[in-house]
Amino acid sequence: MGIMPHTDIDRALQLVFGLDVPFWPQLPRISFYEDMYVQASQFFPGIRVDVGGEKVWFNTGDFEAGIVEYEQVLGDPQGLGLTEEYSRVYRRFLGEDLTRFYAVRGQMTGPVSFGFRVTDENSKPVIYNDSVKTILFDFMQRKVNIQYQQLRKKNPRAFVWLDEPGLGWVFSGFTGYDDVHAREDYRDFLNGVEGPKALHLCAAVNLPYLLSMGVEILSFDAYQIEVMPAGYAGAVGDYLREGKIIAWGIVPTDSTNLENETPETLAARLAGYWEKVTKGSGVEGRQIAEQALIAPARCCLKNVGKVGSVEENGASCNTTPAIGTIEETLVEKAFAYLPRISAILKDEYKIV
Repeated sequence: MGIMPHTDIDRALQLVFGLDVPFWPQLPRISFYEDMYVQASQFFPGIRVDVGGEKVWFNTGDFEAGIVEYEQVLGDPQGLGLTEEYSRVYRRFLGEDLTRFYAVRGQMTGPVSFGFRVTDENSKPVIYNDSVKTILFDFMQRKVNIQYQQLRKKNPRAFVWLDEPGLGWVFSGFTGYDDVHAREDYRDFLNGVEGPKALHLCAAVNLPYLLSMGVEILSFDAYQIEVMPAGYAGAVGDYLREGKIIAWGIVPTDSTNLENETPETLAARLAGYWEKVTKGSGVEGRQIAEQALIAPARCCLKNVGKVGSVEENGASCNTTPAIGTIEETLVEKAFAYLPRISAILKDEYKIV
């Protein structure tokens, strides 16, 4: 979970620094510039950002006119890095002592998601414009590498994952950019990415497809699976045999599911998934656990109004906190579950 609902930077950072692998949080409620698509758009030719209206879009004429200036920016190795205007939180994160952590994580919106989400003056996603798409993939690759280089100076085990909800859309018959094209483009794209190649998806998931993308760390919403399909087990086993890592998003961040779960029930659910993998692939549970990270299920929050409300004698009281506070409470509860689930699984699989 890179996106958080907090409006207090110190509180958000305190929360992430309580994790084994902290990350710099994206806080769009502080500024629209902290939006994942706006952050990724900085310096891309043709982009327009309306902060007041909270819109980001692409203009073809601006793109064509801005190519020369953009090519000049490429002459500066750090020229595409995030500025403080686009992420006050990132600068604060870099200013901390990150050597005390085993690893640290960054994130960047991936080119497929950006290409689907950002549209031109005709409301057409830019991923359908081949000229723009070619530059977009190169642009995102450069931005990921700059962030990785900056984080690696602070911690040698740094990595940057690509947030790619768009990879859940490529299977839709309503798009003209399908899963075959996406996988081909992504493999070429990842060849130029520095450091561990990592991917995050919290939309509807086709796990074997994601495991085949060529990444070394895969993060996904595991909670939504409910029961591990037998057909997924072999793909997971093959992936782990190559020494790769899976971040299992097992803690729900919506009120409906979170209020019905405990660290114990979630650890049991995850152990059940791993048992299915062992039966279907032969990879032992301990190996699965050793190559696992535990994470919240997804960034977005749902049904927040159900948390914090108080009813007395059938009447609603005026003690319901503001929505922002409700969401913050949900996220903090989800994060508090992580070390407890980890401890349960370490004990079960005898991991020191």
